[in-house]
Amino acid sequence: MHLRPVLLLGVCFISFSAQAQEVMDGRFAVTSNLKAGVAKVDITPPDAAAVKIVGHVRQVSGVRDPLRAGVLVLDDGETKAAIVTLDTIGAWDDMVKDARVRIEAEAGIPSANILVSASHNHSGPGYIENMRWAADLINKLGAAAKGAVASMRTVSVGYAEDRISFGINRRKTYDGRAVVSLNPDGPNDQRVKVLRFDDGSTLTPLAVIMHAVCHPCFFTWGDKGSQPYPKGYPKMSADFPGEAQTFVEMSYAQKTSTLFMQGCAGDIRPNLPGYPYRCADEADIQWAGRDLGGAVARAAAFGVTREQLRKRETFYPIRVASEVVELPGKEQPIRAELMAMKIGPFLLLTMPGEPMVEYGFKLEQAIANRATPIIVGYANGNIGYIATAEAHKVGGYEPNLSKLKPEAEPIILKKLGALADRVVGDVFESFSKHPKDMQKREAEEKARLQSVPASKP
Repeated sequence: MHLRPVLLLGVCFISFSAQAQEVMDGRFAVTSNLKAGVAKVDITPPDAAAVKIVGHVRQVSGVRDPLRAGVLVLDDGETKAAIVTLDTIGAWDDMVKDARVRIEAEAGIPSANILVSASHNHSGPGYIENMRWAADLINKLGAAAKGAVASMRTVSVGYAEDRISFGINRRKTYDGRAVVSLNPDGPNDQRVKVLRFDDGSTLTPLAVIMHAVCHPCFFTWGDKGSQPYPKGYPKMSADFPGEAQTFVEMSYAQKTSTLFMQGCAGDIRPNLPGYPYRCADEADIQWAGRDLGGAVARAAAFGVTREQLRKRETFYPIRVASEVVELPGKEQPIRAELMAMKIGPFLLLTMPGEPMVEYGFKLEQAIANRATPIIVGYANGNIGYIATAEAHKVGGYEPNLSKLKPEAEPIILKKLGALADRVVGDVFESFSKHPKDMQKREAEEKARLQSVPASKP
């Protein structure tokens, strides 16, 4: 009889302690199987004035802001993977191959599990055009991967979205023919998707991945009325992705690392009206960088409110599937590496070129609520524009420059859907315990890990 008040008091104390632990101010408990480490490096050429700028080719006299690369390494206890982001115009085939070889050697991450993506920055150097810089870049990526592995810690992953305002569709159709024209009524994706990786020791994330959809071509050619830079901005720059990364890192007192991943931006550019558009100035780039940076900072901050923390997973299996497919080309078949990488509930689907914005919408619709999809362009190769079959009917800049035929679209969508099936794990063949199914999966994975993906024609 006399023990009951004591037991009740003990139960109340335990309950109170649990609640107190749950709402610790400024830090939070992390229960997870996932470990992550991150490192960023400055990849700006030391002799910028002597370097050839690609994208919109021009000569520059110096550097406005640094170009950077980030390496995020992940380990779920069974599978290791890495995400590499670069302030370059493309993830060129040679660069992807070289980066994967070096990162595997330095960090022990299988080459086939390394996702290499570019921001599509139009104000940076080319890889084969600047081989001395290219060699230095690979050395820096190897060192970054090694440093990221050394800093690994247990993390959980938060997700939130916000919006930007500076992107606009650049295609209009008149009398059955597409022209280059800023089109506020055209398809566009202004969402910003934010992943934050936290160890819970503070409210500052270990790393932040920001995903947005817009060409980083603020500083490229304008028109004769685009004073003071009718021939393009005269300095090297990481464009708005670099400005946004700096803004977010400044928000966290330089104690986090931000990585930018580009979406399906093939027909989305900055909204800079002109004939047909103008080159940006300092006010424009600050607007865009702070627009995106502010959206990311808001989403990241929201992601650690207690209601959002309660939504986080405690188990983050890493699954990767990739395949080099042969796509119908205008002159010859085009080889393209497609990849699906799933980190817990978050699904990255990649294409090696410039997909038009509708690709993102179609893939998200197909995935539905099976996972949280993040569709990434400019990754693991560089085959140029990936126009929709519908766009080919009316022509215009993107489909006319594309190496692909219209028939490539259904092949890409179907194959990415199949890769998603393999990593999402809700299709029977992907989890069946029947010996034949298990043997087939093991053989496919062994072959994938031993392969060296390439996307050259």
